[in-house]
Amino acid sequence: MSDWDFSGLKATYVNCTLKKSPELSHTQGLVDASAAIMRTHGVDVDIIRFVDHDVATGVYPDMREHGWETDAWPELYPGILDSQILVVAGPIWLGDNSSITRRFIERIYSLSGMLNDKGQYLFYGRVAGCLITGNEDGIKHCAQNVLYSLQHVGYTIPPNADAGWIGEAGPGPSYLDPGSGGPENDFTNRNTTFMTWNLMHLAKLLTDAGGVPAQGNQRSEWNAGARFDWHNPEYR
Repeated sequence: MSDWDFSGLKATYVNCTLKKSPELSHTQGLVDASAAIMRTHGVDVDIIRFVDHDVATGVYPDMREHGWETDAWPELYPGILDSQILVVAGPIWLGDNSSITRRFIERIYSLSGMLNDKGQYLFYGRVAGCLITGNEDGIKHCAQNVLYSLQHVGYTIPPNADAGWIGEAGPGPSYLDPGSGGPENDFTNRNTTFMTWNLMHLAKLLTDAGGVPAQGNQRSEWNAGARFDWHNPEYR
């Protein structure tokens, strides 16, 4: 495994816990496990605890232009755009993603109308996955929401791109609590490991290939009149 070198790749993990630093985040425990694998193989890793930043609510790149006095998003998103890998991590509350996770996805969506230098949507050529923690059912529900949203704006999703841990239903120990069994859970550890490696593999493949081929998917060309072999039945 030491022969695998992913130097030159950058990953950003966004922890969407409701807890501000320095309060213990159980989600962070799972983030650290995945990030350690990436760092072992040369990936430059940045971790953002989203709730620590004064990010406005909205679906525009800078909400200060839409009535908000402050918005940290314009300072945060350049680092995400510099990353070939994005991992969204968050807890389950009431069977769904946290409000912080939803806010992050909305702010990612705020950039979805931008294009890269090939005329494709901005997030083409980048990969994404997610990590979910909690004390109630909902890992797959939360993951499908996050991963659908990210592919919709242009991220590429590798195989087995989600992992998570949930404790016994109802009040009880969380992931990092003594005796929870979370860090020792083989199912969680396997899925987290597979997700992490698949993100690195696919990110390198896309990076080495220069991204997703620019044909049939360029918004700029479509706007200019290209139709990429689309046959309109009205003209048959």
